[in-house]
Amino acid sequence: MSIITVYTYANCDSCRRAVKWLRAQGLDFVEKPIRERPPSVAELKAMLAAQGGQLRKLFNTSGLDYRAQGLGAKLSAMTEVAALALLAGNGNLVKRPFLWRAPDQVGLVGFDQGRWSAALLLS
Repeated sequence: MSIITVYTYANCDSCRRAVKWLRAQGLDFVEKPIRERPPSVAELKAMLAAQGGQLRKLFNTSGLDYRAQGLGAKLSAMTEVAALALLAGNGNLVKRPFLWRAPDQVGLVGFDQGRWSAALLLS
């Protein structure tokens, strides 16, 4: 049985569209508040693998926290361990919505209906 977990932020339009889409498809999922309960380092590591090892894809690069910390300039020099710890400690930094489906390890960040359809409905 596949278990879908989606991390969202209530004030995020993309997150609301993603949740609405999941419901319209009849998919069962667990929704978690990304700011209050960010993904764990283990979840982030699995998502990183699903994103082809591209750390930048896990970051909310348009967010205030990302810009305030100057992460655009720092990220390329950051170790994977440091980057994942930073994300796990601050849900504002994580690209959202952040969806993980176990056990088949489908990981999606950001909402794109075409990508989500292909990954969740056709797999």
